[in-house]
Amino acid sequence: MAIGTLSAWLPPRDNSEYFPVCMRPMAAVGLLRPPREPIAVGWNRQFGIVSKEAMKIKTLVIGYVLALALLVFAQHRPGPAQPSGFTGVVDLTHPLTRRLNSPIAGETVAGPARPATLVQKESLRRVANSTSSNTRINAPARLGRGMWTVDQIPPERLIAPLVVLDVTGPVRRNADYEVSVEDIALWEQIHGDIPGGAVVLARTGWGGRWTSNQDYRNTDKNGVMHFPGYSQAAARFLVEGRAVLALGIDTLSVDPGSSRTLSVHEYTLAHSVYHLENVANLERVPDAGALVVVAPMKLEGEVDGPVRILALTR
Repeated sequence: MAIGTLSAWLPPRDNSEYFPVCMRPMAAVGLLRPPREPIAVGWNRQFGIVSKEAMKIKTLVIGYVLALALLVFAQHRPGPAQPSGFTGVVDLTHPLTRRLNSPIAGETVAGPARPATLVQKESLRRVANSTSSNTRINAPARLGRGMWTVDQIPPERLIAPLVVLDVTGPVRRNADYEVSVEDIALWEQIHGDIPGGAVVLARTGWGGRWTSNQDYRNTDKNGVMHFPGYSQAAARFLVEGRAVLALGIDTLSVDPGSSRTLSVHEYTLAHSVYHLENVANLERVPDAGALVVVAPMKLEGEVDGPVRILALTR
C-alpha cells in the first residue's frame, strides 16, 4: 500500500454500480475503472472541509502578521514633514487687537482705508509714522498711482528666502539706531551674500515693547517718536546690490521714528519693494536658512493692510 497517496486512506468500495449489468463482471475483476467522481462526495467532501478550515487559519495568520507590521511601521514613521526639508513653522504676526494698552490705542482694528487714488506724498509721513493695528504690509502704491496695490503684488514675490539682520545690541544703546551697510557686511561674512529675491527683516528687539503703547511709540516731550529703522544707504544697497523683494522690521516703520524725510519709504517703494511692519517673534527664527511666506488679505485698490507672515525653518 502506498501510504503517501490519498487512495491509501480511502475505504474500499464496490465500483460495479457505475457500469451496466453486462459489464459488471469485468469491473469486478479490475478490468474497468469507474468514471472520476466529483471531489465533494463522501470522504472527499470531508477532506474539502478540512482544507477550508486550514485556509481560514492561514488567512488569519497572514492578517495578523500584516496588522503587526503596519503597527510597527506606524510607530516608527516620522511625523508630517514640512515641504522641502523644513521642520518648523514660526508665526511672525501680531494679532489684531482692541486692547487700550496696545500701540493701536484710539484706532479701529482695521485702520482707515487708504485707496491708492487718494495717497499723496504729503500724507506718506502721516501714514508711516502713525501707529498700526497689527503686523502690516505696505504696497508700492502707497507712494503714488500706477504702482502695485496690495492685491496686485505678484504672488511669486510673497514667498522667498528669509534674511534676518540682528541689530539688537546697537539698539539697546541707541533707540534711533539705523541698520547700516556694515551690519549687512557682517551678516554676509558669516552667511555669504544675501541671495537675490530675498525678504530682509531687521531684528531690533523692539517687539518686546509691543504690549506697551508708551514704550512702543517711545515719544519724547516734543512728540517725536524714537525707534530704530533702516538707513538710506542700507536700503539702497539691498535694493540695487542684492535685489531684495521686501524690507521688514519689528517696529512701526522701516524708517527710524525720528526720520524727517522718510527716505527709505520713498526709495524702496519707488523700486517696487514692499514693506512689512510690526513683525513679531523674530527672536525665534535663524538669521539665515529659513523661507518666508507673506500672506496679505487681497484688498483691492488698497495700499496697505493686515498680513500674516510665516517662517519655515529647517
